[in-house]
Amino acid sequence: MDIQVRNLTIEDYKDLKRSMEKAYGGDTGDVWTRENIVDLIEIFPEGQLCVEVDGRVVACALSLIIDSKKTNIYKKYYEIIDNGKFSTHDYEGDILYGIEVFVHPDFRSLRLGRRLYDARKELCEQMNLRGILAGGRIPNYHAYADKITPRTYIEKVKRKEIFDPTLTFQLSNDFHVSKILKNYLPEDKESNEFATLLQWDNIYYDPDAKFSSASKQTTRLGLVQWQMRLFKDINDFYDQVEFFVDAVSDYGSDFVMFPEFFNTPLMSPYNELPERAAMEKLSELTSEIVEKLQEFAVSYNVNIIAGSMPIMEYKKLYNASYLCHRNGKVDVHKKIHITPNEFKYYGMVGGNEINVFDTDCGKVGLLICYDVEFPEVSRIMADQGMQILFVPYMTDTQNGYLRVRACAQARAIENECYVAIAGCVGNLPRVNNMDIQYSQSAVFTPSDFAFPNNGIKAEATPNTEMVLIADVDLYALRDLHEYGTVKILKDRRKDLYRVNLLK
Repeated sequence: MDIQVRNLTIEDYKDLKRSMEKAYGGDTGDVWTRENIVDLIEIFPEGQLCVEVDGRVVACALSLIIDSKKTNIYKKYYEIIDNGKFSTHDYEGDILYGIEVFVHPDFRSLRLGRRLYDARKELCEQMNLRGILAGGRIPNYHAYADKITPRTYIEKVKRKEIFDPTLTFQLSNDFHVSKILKNYLPEDKESNEFATLLQWDNIYYDPDAKFSSASKQTTRLGLVQWQMRLFKDINDFYDQVEFFVDAVSDYGSDFVMFPEFFNTPLMSPYNELPERAAMEKLSELTSEIVEKLQEFAVSYNVNIIAGSMPIMEYKKLYNASYLCHRNGKVDVHKKIHITPNEFKYYGMVGGNEINVFDTDCGKVGLLICYDVEFPEVSRIMADQGMQILFVPYMTDTQNGYLRVRACAQARAIENECYVAIAGCVGNLPRVNNMDIQYSQSAVFTPSDFAFPNNGIKAEATPNTEMVLIADVDLYALRDLHEYGTVKILKDRRKDLYRVNLLK
């Protein structure tokens, strides 16, 4: 599955119309005409957003800019849009006004509406607008209209005593109700012709500036310090994984990372087998687990570093980490350096590729545990533009952990990048060679004035299951490369030594 949020084009209209008809149950009276879409794209192309899934437009958000001082925001819907003439649009205005959001019903489980709302918020910040306004239906109100007022209904929805498919969604996306509107959509019998005026405030709004930067400055990382536990079946395992993905996603994280071999509790049924055979049995689950994690990445709109898992290829056993992009793409890194234990107990072999992966939040690298103790690999990645290095690990003793930690912190300094490490904690009985775990997950930074003095952006409590959330500033890396107290990458003596990727 390939998912892209982008600006709408007139060439998308056929797909758009089909999706609208499905979303509105075939009621062609609710479908925007081709002329409407052409007009909106011509007057405000940035504000017309869509979600494309595998080359097909399945969701859309349309908007205008209005001047809140010139436009009566309490008017009826058709007056706001001037009956489809959109004469209220004003590039010099201060409010992004949402006039439409819909999602094809076959794709609603992917949470595409939230992606569109997030894209609107980013647009609002980039254009330095005061906020977003939209009229919202309350389609379940008709079932309560003879008992409670619209105000009471809204309060009960806020307290989650009543579920409203429109208002509940909008409240969960940080909008608040600023006013109750009467006769907003006169034909809306489900809402008894009531609506809410919903508002989202741009906290970065600067009335003295016209535009803010169009580039995202920070990336939010979510690291799962995973408690080893036995699961009754694979669905129980998925429930625990989804719990963490959901939690990290709710904090607005761009990435969530699980530790190395976080799925080894699923080896428990094979504990009577030799270690190699048990690991081979576990590898049979890997493709299914990756597919499930890919679904989570798409539906929760977060890039997932899927720890690491065993895979069998041509009778060779590898330790592999997967990057499940939130647009549906999947990349893989095979652990390059195999520890003596991995070879002794499982006969694992090392991968032969060093790659940097492009994401919607910059260039990232993946290394697995022991890999980070070899500085040449991450230096090659740095030369390819890596900004964040993710290192899922598993260490049983404190000295093993401190070795990984020290090397990870060194990689952050010498490559002028961020390094995030995440490991497992606790004990795992009934799984051979996975008995005890020691971990303190962390995010490390370069060492200069723009970063923490000790080079530690954030760290977890040792040996406790938890989630670590940290923001990293990619602009600070750019400035460091050019204006840092020292310029490690620039000052290398390439006339004297060089690290090359042999092909």
